[in-house]
Amino acid sequence: MLPLLVHTDPQATLAYRGGQAISVAQYLADVAHCAQHLPQAQYVLVACQDRYAFAVSLGAAMLRRQSCLLPSTHTDELIAHLASTHPSLYCLTDERVCSIQLPQTYMNDWLLQAALPAQMAVPVIPADHVAAYVFTSGSTGLPVPHRKTWGKLVVNVQSEGKRLGIVPGSGYTIVGTVPPQHMYGFESTVLIALQNASAFDASKPFYPADIEKAVSHAPQPRALVTTPFHLRAYLSAIAVPPPVDLLVCATAPLGTALAIEAEQKMQGPLLEIYGSTETSQLATRRTSQTTDWQVFDGIALELRDSIHYASGAQIEGSVAINDLLELKTAQQFILHGRTVDMVNVAGKSTTLAYLNHHLLSIPGVRDGAFVIPADATEGIGNTTRLAAVVVAPDLSADQLQAELRKRIAPAFMPRPLKFASALPRNSTGKLPREALLALLALLDAPSNVPSSA
Repeated sequence: MLPLLVHTDPQATLAYRGGQAISVAQYLADVAHCAQHLPQAQYVLVACQDRYAFAVSLGAAMLRRQSCLLPSTHTDELIAHLASTHPSLYCLTDERVCSIQLPQTYMNDWLLQAALPAQMAVPVIPADHVAAYVFTSGSTGLPVPHRKTWGKLVVNVQSEGKRLGIVPGSGYTIVGTVPPQHMYGFESTVLIALQNASAFDASKPFYPADIEKAVSHAPQPRALVTTPFHLRAYLSAIAVPPPVDLLVCATAPLGTALAIEAEQKMQGPLLEIYGSTETSQLATRRTSQTTDWQVFDGIALELRDSIHYASGAQIEGSVAINDLLELKTAQQFILHGRTVDMVNVAGKSTTLAYLNHHLLSIPGVRDGAFVIPADATEGIGNTTRLAAVVVAPDLSADQLQAELRKRIAPAFMPRPLKFASALPRNSTGKLPREALLALLALLDAPSNVPSSA
């Protein structure tokens, strides 16, 4: 049995919501009150966007021994699939009007309404209780669920807290740009606070001005948990961002130049996290100083039949890693890219991550990505050509191609190279292949070809 949270002072602040500090005691009262109103069920889809409402939903569901489904998207197809495979599934929402086609329970009426008990009683949850099912992105089909037990989640975020310095007594307030339904946001903006006696901001800022406001209002020491996409946009839009004591980044490769710029402008160290939905968090590195990743305590990596596996600590069993790693020791490695990102053009191999890194390093490029066109594949990993879409309003195609030739081999030069006003990134800053191909097709249409393309 493990506690829902590890705070020892009932008056300590757990969350900041709309300018209001919410105490640990109030959170526990809200969890107990909400739990009393939940329907009888085994599964609940938690759709709350407010991070405090999400944290209350998680606690209440576990108190009732329910398992939270946390897909990052709510398409009609996925919801119908989940409803057919999870009997009596219902939706917990903090929106009066919610489009998710499931029986709904609106929870905001219960928040901050419960009377505080005379003494703080922290619920304990069985370590083997399946607290959540988190889902892959679904880029190659329906998102795939992965079970996460409470015991493994606790080990996971306590290990993360130790590595980041967010530990009991450190007093951190965590601001996150990623939704709590995403594995990274779930771990690094909610669970890390509950299991390391810290606080979090309840909002989910996305635009640079909103991030600046959330960070500036958060008490110090404060940590900003974000993605390379959000970080790049933030530093481009905010000339003098408010200082932070810690930057945390994940979900996509982070360039060294961006990491250095972020540390200089925001005056705090940046630690990048490596992991996946399947494995949870595995390792960190300080990107401005090293290419080496150091795994969390208790985790080991090994190579078997040309595939790397991770095991130990918070990992459920032994899990294959779908990335290209170079092991230096069982606890230290260099990441060379995702296996699915490997491309071979004219006998030369590279990864899309490598190409994107060089594309985004060009001054004037605000966003951009390489993609294998739908009609350009020649078997697994092989392609006749690559395409790229960029957001670079101050550059011409000739200028951009000249800069690319300085950085990448001729075989990988994009054909075509298209310009767009924005890329179709999702809420975590990821760029689904299908969305990028759809944009490329739209830009290929005769009536939509930009003059600079």
